[in-house]
Amino acid sequence: MTGGFFAVFDDIAALLDDAAAMSKVATKKTAGILGDDLAVNAQKASNFASSRELPVLWAITKGSFKNKLIILPFAFLLSAFAPWSIVPVLMVGGVYLAYEGAEKIYDYFYPHKHAKVEKESLSEEEILKIEKEKIKSAILTDFILSVEIVIIALGSVVEQTLPIQMIAVSIVALLATVGVYGIVALIVRMDDFGFKLIAMANDTKKLMHAIGNVLVQGLPKVIKALTVVGTLAMLLVAGGIFVHNVHLLHDISGFLPSILAELLVGLAIGILALFAKKLVRK
Repeated sequence: MTGGFFAVFDDIAALLDDAAAMSKVATKKTAGILGDDLAVNAQKASNFASSRELPVLWAITKGSFKNKLIILPFAFLLSAFAPWSIVPVLMVGGVYLAYEGAEKIYDYFYPHKHAKVEKESLSEEEILKIEKEKIKSAILTDFILSVEIVIIALGSVVEQTLPIQMIAVSIVALLATVGVYGIVALIVRMDDFGFKLIAMANDTKKLMHAIGNVLVQGLPKVIKALTVVGTLAMLLVAGGIFVHNVHLLHDISGFLPSILAELLVGLAIGILALFAKKLVRK
């Protein structure tokens, strides 16, 4: 009886060891997309009032957790019973990411009329409405990136048993939320930390004061850089989905470096999606 009891513990320990090893493999496979996820979500979580940054980020983080709770069971079911449907689902998500990237580029050159409206001229109700729309957009983008992360992680451990798949992919999904949004929180609060350092430094020549100044002055530059990186990341992820799953596109772009091919394909799909939306609106 005692031997059987310890045998169960041995089996559990072996399962957890295998799951840990596979989690490392899956994390390495998704490292690139996790980096893209960080850039996109940092850009999505910026440009809010300082007092609203953490509440907004927490709302997006909760939405991200809900996304994972929806995606993970469906991913395991699709992998088991309808593996043929995974690629079409990814491609639909790719179209949306490409559209978002292309729209940001379009808005940069042709900004909307309301883009120049000062926040001071808006009522509190209007500001909260805009905030909710941005949160919904961020959660939707997170959903699509999460699908990509989960599917890639699942593909890296697909030869393992179902329990190992579930543990390894769930760990990667958890990392994608806790790790990414933890770093995003540090980025968006960088200036507040800088102001605190400046306030704590009585002598302006102190190193603490200099570091505080760097953090305060560096935040706008970091946000601008992340906006550019986030836009490119969406186009690259979208282009990568199509280049790796549509043989014709893979063959046509074969002479180009992979990153350039994915960027161009993502941009082309995004322009087509943006044109289609404007055509439908007209």
